[in-house]
Amino acid sequence: MARDERVTLLEVHQALPDEQFQSLKFLLEGQVPAGLLLPASRPELCRILLQRFPGNSLRVTAGILRQLGRLDLIQRFQLPLEEQIPEETPCEANGDTPKVRGDPISGHHPGGIPAAPMNNRRLTEKDLMQVAQRLGKEWQEVGILHLGLERSRLEQIQEENPGNPVLWNFEMLREWQRRERHEATVSQLQSCLEHARLDPGILDFLRSLQGN
Repeated sequence: MARDERVTLLEVHQALPDEQFQSLKFLLEGQVPAGLLLPASRPELCRILLQRFPGNSLRVTAGILRQLGRLDLIQRFQLPLEEQIPEETPCEANGDTPKVRGDPISGHHPGGIPAAPMNNRRLTEKDLMQVAQRLGKEWQEVGILHLGLERSRLEQIQEENPGNPVLWNFEMLREWQRRERHEATVSQLQSCLEHARLDPGILDFLRSLQGN
């Protein structure tokens, strides 16, 4: 499966003309540091995406291709688009048992709802603020190790909100939410934070949200 993803990703990148390949790297800057993107060749960019988005590199690429208007490549290589894929937690990419996935197309029709966990409630800003209020001073450790965010972005958040630790936490969580988009659910955040050094009340709060 991993090899198929690697080969497909390289073929997609090789199918792009140089100008669109540079545009692809530009549009990825919100998710990958520019210092890694700018000098990257096509194989190097594939390697970066495979490392940073294990199991999701094709989905990330498909989202950028849609912005570039290359729906033909999405169709040719049968790339998954984010709204077509039932929830799957990237935080479980360390070999845990995957969740049951349904048919990617039937999920959009009332008559064909894919098998998915019931605790896939999307997080609201109020939810994020309540989690932010419970996060302690180790927020950067949480952001880097457990949410997969860049240290430079966390430092930028800190500079933009001087002297307000709760806002640092909140903006960090919002950054994670923007990156995950449709997959920023209660269950995913709980999975990401499960092994972090946190106030146990945070996980208790997330569990309480799943019952709502």
